Amino acid sequence: MNPDLNDTLSKTRRKQISHELQALGKALGELPRHVLKQLELPEALTTALLEWQDIKAHEGKRRQLQLIGKLMRGLDDELVQKLQQRLDNDAKQTREQTAQFHRLERWRERLLEDDAVLTEWMTHYPQTDVQHVRALIRQARKEQVEQKPPKAYRELFQVLKTLGQVS
Repeated sequence: MNPDLNDTLSKTRRKQISHELQALGKALGELPRHVLKQLELPEALTTALLEWQDIKAHEGKRRQLQLIGKLMRGLDDELVQKLQQRLDNDAKQTREQTAQFHRLERWRERLLEDDAVLTEWMTHYPQTDVQHVRALIRQARKEQVEQKPPKAYRELFQVLKTLGQVS
């Protein structure tokens, strides 16, 4: 944070910024180690984040997080914005993947409930191997009736997932 700007801000606003930077530091600390090491962070901050991941005790984690917040306040605003954008993009990507996953689950459920839905699926995904999907639907229905392990049910989802990513 810019030291000149620090003088013009109220104590409340400085404290708010400090908490935001500490929260950003915590979010960085929750990244996998290999991703954390790839970020262009000062060595002291990277070390502190890696140590935070290793600490198990609540109080130790809290104190390490305070150190991380202090180190984060020493970063320039451009780097902080870049880091925040990276985390926001990662979160957006995760939300999109989750939404796609749920769409495919709804397709699978609809396919198992009604044979006519397969025709609708084919309009969206014409490259589908219809015979294979029909066979999986039949097997999945049979598994449900006989209360067997859901092997075809899972395989159907994998086929839908593959086809959903292609188009």
